[in-house]
Amino acid sequence: MAIPVVLTLSSSKTEHPIEEALLSEPSKGEASTSQGKEDQPEVILSEVEEEKPKDIDSLPPSERMKRIRELQAKLVQAAARGGVRIRRTPHRGENFTLMQALVKTDFWLIWLSLLLGSGSGLTVIDNLGQMSQAVGFKDAHIFVSLTSIWNFLGRIGGGYFSEIIVRDHTYPRHIALAIAQILMAAGHFLFAMAWPGTMYIGTFLVGLGYGAHWAIVPAAVSELFGVKHFGAMYNFLTVANPAGSLIFSGLIASNLYDYEAEKQGQYHQSSALLPQRFVWNMGFLADGPLKCEGPVCFFVSSLIMSAFCIVGAAFSLLIVHRTKRFYAQLYRSVRA
Repeated sequence: MAIPVVLTLSSSKTEHPIEEALLSEPSKGEASTSQGKEDQPEVILSEVEEEKPKDIDSLPPSERMKRIRELQAKLVQAAARGGVRIRRTPHRGENFTLMQALVKTDFWLIWLSLLLGSGSGLTVIDNLGQMSQAVGFKDAHIFVSLTSIWNFLGRIGGGYFSEIIVRDHTYPRHIALAIAQILMAAGHFLFAMAWPGTMYIGTFLVGLGYGAHWAIVPAAVSELFGVKHFGAMYNFLTVANPAGSLIFSGLIASNLYDYEAEKQGQYHQSSALLPQRFVWNMGFLADGPLKCEGPVCFFVSSLIMSAFCIVGAAFSLLIVHRTKRFYAQLYRSVRA
């Protein structure tokens, strides 16, 4: 989580519209240069501010930006004459390579949001059997089937509503992902409370939100980072799914379940008042597998996953804030 925070703090400077114009596609004069100019020095316009005179910081902001724009204009003119060759770094909407995307704050925010949301959803899918048995359901197959259905509908619904958001309202589609993650947080909370009927509602909310991740995130990545190297970026993003499951299921849910099962087993084995047959039926004999019974088995882990889904929604809202100008420009022509 420190990576996007550090990148956000280090890239707080916003680009001026005139600077963006200067950073547009190379001029025709540059395209017609010969191969012999490959050895000429390269200049990245984003480095101009690093090379500015030391006394320029003491100038007023408007004058300082004017000086920087003048220097950039001279560099562009020199590039047109063949004096220097300008190398540009891609901007939102252009084709990124995986390595170029890995240094962008937006990419890591998307990855972390996917890790927290889909990882917690996959944890529920992996542990549905024990979760349903802990609260008294004998057959867990019904919840597995229902989760598959809600997952399918979440993929369709997430893609459909996110398209409405970007095309009809020119707003970032990650707002739909934030809503899905809030719904997942509510589902995890219902699992923790274990009220009557909450297994059905929680399964619906978590399955729906989990499916929405895999409809919204790939589309957002292709819009922000291009489609030329989309395969590499998508495969890197899918690592968030097992990584989140390893954290939530392998480290949190399973350890808390074993802790509660062991505590219940020790309590029942040490109690001399319980008849032998009751202890056998509860599965607490020393030679049998320990089982945890009651809402306490997944209470803490479900609350933890609910909290992290809210954090994931906060990351999604941060992406919305950072990219809303880009989406307004990207889909304005579509609406026209």
